[in-house]
Amino acid sequence: MPQAGTHPGSRGTALLALSLVLAGSLGGGQHYDYYGWQPESLPHGRFYGREPQCLDIPADMQLCRDVGYKRMRLPNLLEHETMAEAKQQAGSWVPLLAKQCHTDTQLFLCSLFAPVCLDRPVYPCRSLCEVVRDSCAPVMESYGFPWPEMLHCGKFPSDHELCIAVLGNSKATPPPVSKICTQCEMEHKADGMMEQMCSSDFVVKMRIKEVTEENGERRLVAAQKKKVLKLGPLKRKDTKKMVLHMRNAGACPCPQLDSLSGSFLVMGRKVGGRLLLLAIYPWQKHNKEMKFAVKFMFSYPCPLYHPLLYGAGQH
Repeated sequence: MPQAGTHPGSRGTALLALSLVLAGSLGGGQHYDYYGWQPESLPHGRFYGREPQCLDIPADMQLCRDVGYKRMRLPNLLEHETMAEAKQQAGSWVPLLAKQCHTDTQLFLCSLFAPVCLDRPVYPCRSLCEVVRDSCAPVMESYGFPWPEMLHCGKFPSDHELCIAVLGNSKATPPPVSKICTQCEMEHKADGMMEQMCSSDFVVKMRIKEVTEENGERRLVAAQKKKVLKLGPLKRKDTKKMVLHMRNAGACPCPQLDSLSGSFLVMGRKVGGRLLLLAIYPWQKHNKEMKFAVKFMFSYPCPLYHPLLYGAGQH
């Protein structure tokens, strides 16, 4: 998916220029010795059971299929040795692109999941990692996911070394105040709702007694009457006095909460003893898509990987 604010052609041109420079100094070929800059955490380099190859980026590798170049090296820079593994793991990051937290999110992730085919591996610069992390980590945190250790920015080379640099904004992108809270972006099709349900620990139909704001987050206090549609790890005490937390949602608008009349369909995760709200919908009993999603959520083929986020906001 092309990122907002970055023309895919400019990204492809920049990477093509990088490949041309390296091709002149390193020689050609489609099978390479897997040497180059290595993270300090692995001082003796990596060992791969398979010789690195240059392969077409698959059309069904949604994260990187339009990144701006067509060929990737495998094993990739996250030590995925098969295309099936690389596609599966990359798939869990696709929803983050829809959040448009930074214009270079796709470039950074694909430099690792589907690295451009050159005569040696080229890692993302530390500054590229940092600007994407600083822009996207708050979005991930809203859903209860920390920035993963495998993407620790200290592992990547500094800008004066050979690496992939920032192409877009070199500073973290603050979320616009007018942007709808991530938890309040709604899917409009049953499949999208069921994917959200797959990502959620629990699903509940309930009324909301009150909404309060504290320390940059909202707290939704459930009314006594509620119907648990998916229990997950919830205990009786969780459902008896249910309080849902909306992280990083103190200033952003949430149209669903403009009126607390009627019931709501809510989905969330239990993280560290707290219930985090992931999605909220006004309950619409005549909405065919919602009725279908609720009726068939347990028969929906959830992905084997656990998505970091789900794909709200792609419409």
